[in-house]
Amino acid sequence: MEQATAAPLKKTPLHSRHRASGAKMVSFGGWDMPVEYSGGIVDEHLAVRTRAGLFDVSHMGEIEIAGKDALAAVQRITSNDASRLAVGQAQYSGLMTPNGAFVDDLLVYRLASDHFLLVVNAGNIEKDYAWIAEHIKPAGDAIAVNASSRYALLAVQGPQASVVLQSLTGVDLAAIKYYWFSHGEVAGIRSTISRTGYTGEDGFEIFVPPQSADRLWQTILDAGRSADLIPCGLGARDTLRLEAAMRLYGNDIDETTTALEADLGWIVGWKKEDFIGAAALRAQKAEGVRRRIVGFEMLERGIARHGYEVYTRRAGGGAGPAGHVTSGTQTPYLKKAIGMAYVPVDDAAIDTELDIDIRGRRTRARVVPMPFYKRRSST
Repeated sequence: MEQATAAPLKKTPLHSRHRASGAKMVSFGGWDMPVEYSGGIVDEHLAVRTRAGLFDVSHMGEIEIAGKDALAAVQRITSNDASRLAVGQAQYSGLMTPNGAFVDDLLVYRLASDHFLLVVNAGNIEKDYAWIAEHIKPAGDAIAVNASSRYALLAVQGPQASVVLQSLTGVDLAAIKYYWFSHGEVAGIRSTISRTGYTGEDGFEIFVPPQSADRLWQTILDAGRSADLIPCGLGARDTLRLEAAMRLYGNDIDETTTALEADLGWIVGWKKEDFIGAAALRAQKAEGVRRRIVGFEMLERGIARHGYEVYTRRAGGGAGPAGHVTSGTQTPYLKKAIGMAYVPVDDAAIDTELDIDIRGRRTRARVVPMPFYKRRSST
């Protein structure tokens, strides 16, 4: 009888660089990725909050949709209203099931009037591409291409990100507004520079040809020495995004959670004529949700991790758990144990107390506003 073997992990164009730099590598979404470097997650997290950090996010997927009816195709498969995008603008959106839940969350970039770039999660690339290719067919003249192999993606994040990157490009970074992008050269490399990120800080994500990724990585590290920029891994990326209350697919959102339950109604184009999941979301909006994601902080010693059971304190907490923690950590910057969880709407109000089972002990927590951290405006 033959033994099943696991598929080999995919590698980004910077894989050898990470290994040579002494990064601790882990399996993530089918990729061999750096979780932290020698300084550790806390140092990397604080670098991004106070200075700047450099991330390899080349594992993310890129799917392009082009053709005369490309806009109609994007409108059909994504929840947000892509008709509002100007060329050079991006938006956060979702691929929805007919039930209004998440196939994936994604960024939609309008490259031209009839050409869009969709950036999807690394572990969902094949699934998303199959979904998109099938469901754009009724839209007409539009084709989807899995273009992931054409791109490497680096992220420079933090209050000094603009200063570091500006030294390497003639593109006026100050003129790029949040969720807009521009084309130009960075360190002599043809690039698309997007003012986006997954950390809660100002910063840029830079799309470049894979063969140029290592040179750009090294050049950014060299240019960032004066700002004490450091390389960062997935560990800090996760703690940073949680402080900023950004949802993580597979933890906080998935095919069992709707956009309204995830408190992401703002990425739904309610005035659009139709899109996959529209009917279900409109019905849920009219009826109201029964559960909703909330942010919480621990009132007693303990860290609530993904999967831990959450109990309501109403009427003694009931017979069983009311929900579960989707993300949780001890944050390096806020120095608090925080997390997100789905709870009944009656327990979702700010300051509502909850009990979380941490290793067999009911531990008190309190619902707090999200995001937990919000950067100060630079203007």
